[in-house]
Amino acid sequence: MRIKFHTIFSALLLFQFFLSVNSGFAQAVPGGLIKPGELWPDNNRNHVQAHGGGIIKVGDTYFWFGEYRAKDNDPDLRYVGCYSSKDLTNWTFRNTVIKISDPENLGKNWVLERPKVYYNKKTQKYVMYMHIDDGNYKLARVGVAVSDKVDGSYSYLKSFRPLGHESRDIGQFVDDDGAAYLIFEDRPFGFRIASLSDDYLNVEKEICLIPFHMEGGALIHYKGLYYAIGSALTGWRPNPNKYATATSLAGPWSEFKDIAPPETLTYGAQSTMIVKVVGDKSTTAIFMGDIWKPSEQWNSSYLWMPLNIGEGKLSLPAPKPWHLDVKSGKWNYTPSAK
Repeated sequence: MRIKFHTIFSALLLFQFFLSVNSGFAQAVPGGLIKPGELWPDNNRNHVQAHGGGIIKVGDTYFWFGEYRAKDNDPDLRYVGCYSSKDLTNWTFRNTVIKISDPENLGKNWVLERPKVYYNKKTQKYVMYMHIDDGNYKLARVGVAVSDKVDGSYSYLKSFRPLGHESRDIGQFVDDDGAAYLIFEDRPFGFRIASLSDDYLNVEKEICLIPFHMEGGALIHYKGLYYAIGSALTGWRPNPNKYATATSLAGPWSEFKDIAPPETLTYGAQSTMIVKVVGDKSTTAIFMGDIWKPSEQWNSSYLWMPLNIGEGKLSLPAPKPWHLDVKSGKWNYTPSAK
């Protein structure tokens, strides 16, 4: 019996060791450890597939939506993945909330990118906006889908050019007063900020055109100032992301400045959203970025880092492992990362 017990115990230790080094994954650690740039395992130990995505908070749970680019996807379908978390670190796969074939005869290599989800209190529906396009990126539309549940199946409704303008990369912003806005790249002119209709199914009114050509647009309202972030138009290739500030969404906006040393190319990442974590002791603004791998899109990773922000200045620190406590809103580097 002693020999059998020793053998079983040794096997368990060996199994645990292999789990700890499996595929180079960042380990899901209680207490909110985030390792920028590493593969990010979900509860099934699969890399999170939520690229170009966004976060919505429902109650005390965060939901992360994004492009689901798993290696074994059907090439004729487009997928949006949904994950949930209490701490923005340990993620549970919920569903592929969109799994659709070409909805509008867009042709081969049609595009569904950058899904963003809003909750509409009036209709009690979850409304998803996304970039919809043909394979040559000439259509330049937003698509709209709805669901009764945050992690339920979303029904695709339509696509259109918001207020008649081209729209490629999109971003979402919900202000402190609950007003919902769409950020969209209008290639000939710059990027636009527009309010949504009461039911969120349409784009209602332009708030501002910022005549600066950028994509991956993101916004945050922090201590009386609006901060806008975006990247240059270099496709999959990283570039120096930039920011500007304004006291009103309508502007005027300041000159755009680099968020990181320009030679770092934003540490290889492209902005997709700024997550505002309001705790009972502090508020943290998280840069949510994608590190794209065009030839292995399923292995594209994420760069999440707390921004240095305030008094009209914003900067993205060099990526290091860090801890986040969503209850207090505080964060700190791990001892080995200092």
